[in-house]
Amino acid sequence: MRVGKREQLSLTDRLAALREAVEVADGRLEVPEVGQARALLAKAGAREALGDATVVALAGATGSGKSTLFNALSGSEVSTPGVRRPTTGIAHASVWGEHGSDRLLDWLQVPRRNRVEAGDPALDGLVLLDLPDHDSVRLENRLEVDRLVELVDVLVWVLDPQKYADAAVHSRYLAPLAGHSGVLVVVLNQVDRLDDAAARACLADLRGLLDREGLGATTLLATAGRTGAGLPELRAELARRVSARRAATDRLAADARSAAEALSAHCAPGLGPDRSLDRDEREGLTEALANAAGVPAVVSAVERSTQRRGVAHTGWPVLRWTAKLRADPVHRLHLGNEDSRTSLPQAGAVQQATMSSALRRARDGAGDGLPQAWRDELRRTAEVSEDRLADDLDRAVAGTDLGSDRTPLWQRAVGGLQWVLLIIALAGALWLLGLVGLGLLQLDDVVPLPRVEGIPLPTLLLVGGLLAGLLLALVARPLVAMGARRRARQVRRRLLDRVGEVAEAQVVEPLSSARADHGRFCAAVTRAGS
Repeated sequence: MRVGKREQLSLTDRLAALREAVEVADGRLEVPEVGQARALLAKAGAREALGDATVVALAGATGSGKSTLFNALSGSEVSTPGVRRPTTGIAHASVWGEHGSDRLLDWLQVPRRNRVEAGDPALDGLVLLDLPDHDSVRLENRLEVDRLVELVDVLVWVLDPQKYADAAVHSRYLAPLAGHSGVLVVVLNQVDRLDDAAARACLADLRGLLDREGLGATTLLATAGRTGAGLPELRAELARRVSARRAATDRLAADARSAAEALSAHCAPGLGPDRSLDRDEREGLTEALANAAGVPAVVSAVERSTQRRGVAHTGWPVLRWTAKLRADPVHRLHLGNEDSRTSLPQAGAVQQATMSSALRRARDGAGDGLPQAWRDELRRTAEVSEDRLADDLDRAVAGTDLGSDRTPLWQRAVGGLQWVLLIIALAGALWLLGLVGLGLLQLDDVVPLPRVEGIPLPTLLLVGGLLAGLLLALVARPLVAMGARRRARQVRRRLLDRVGEVAEAQVVEPLSSARADHGRFCAAVTRAGS
């Protein structure tokens, strides 16, 4: 049933899903599987544009007889067999029919070509390659084999009775093609060197090896290139593949499934909810960033500035000018313009450590349950965010509206009353000075001196005005402090809101986006491999 489900998904849809997975992973996952999938997509695009000819490659070790088999299928000696290593050094091609094979062979970079003029019509559309020996002592030959094995539509692996169980062949070439059993044919060649019982034993043993490697659906044939035994069966198998005109599609589909399976190693099945959006962690992150951004210093400056102005407005008017001798605490921080830097001190070691710890918790929460490659991506995302945070936080703090500096009405009223009391005290002082002047002129008896309860009225006005002003200032001071603290709390909430916006934009959203991309990536990989 599983195979049936795979066949229901078209190659176009499968490649589209794989392309989506690669696009999501691009710039996020630094793993070789993404590059391999990207190369496959490029190969698929090129191969689909080169027609529906079927490219079959004969591959094998030195002495396996693949060149003899190639010549027998081609009907002439195209590839010269040899007995010394290396033998086949360059890929040869035999072409049946006209299917735009020249462009296809140009893409495959196969220079030696032979056109089969009077070949089997059933093979019309076949491009048969004789690959170099995979065990050649020349590195360039082995690299050429590896390159073409990835590009051909059908791979016919030719083994001989002596080395059919070679671990190097099975581990490097056959076992990795477990998902490609439909585009692989295994041939046990040179069976003419064995008697019937030995040939059956070799075939049974080879069949068991293939089954254990996940290649149970792979076709296994016995041939003898020199005598022609088994060649009709091999030719019929090739004709079946050619007539179906699906070899290229099947190979690309198998490659896409294989690429999706490789990418699925970076998917976490049954992933839980995104813990990076946890409310407590978000508030803790905002608090840590606020401390690192100097929010406590701003709040303290606002409180001191508000209290300073309030004391000046409700204190004795004569001394108000002294407040101008010291700079306003808020003005010294150069706040109010997010396009310029503030004068806030840099975060100390404790604040930096607290911020780093909060960022790490947010990152670890977002990466909970993710594969290592995605946790690495979250770490890189957090590091990039942390590099930008200092400037973004400073601009956020600088641009926060700290509220109006308007003097409250009650402070204005107290300030007005202070002026009244000052005028009263000043009137009493001037009256006393006038009496002193009259005394010097010995005219003090001429002007009567009003008294209240035996206290001269001028003295009562002076002392009463001064004492009342002092008492009023003392009573107003706690009220000023309460108002300053209230404004400081309002400013702190505004600053935390701005810092929270920065945390959301620079930390939470990138981490959540990376986790969401993991979900999209895995969904696309699942579709591509289904």
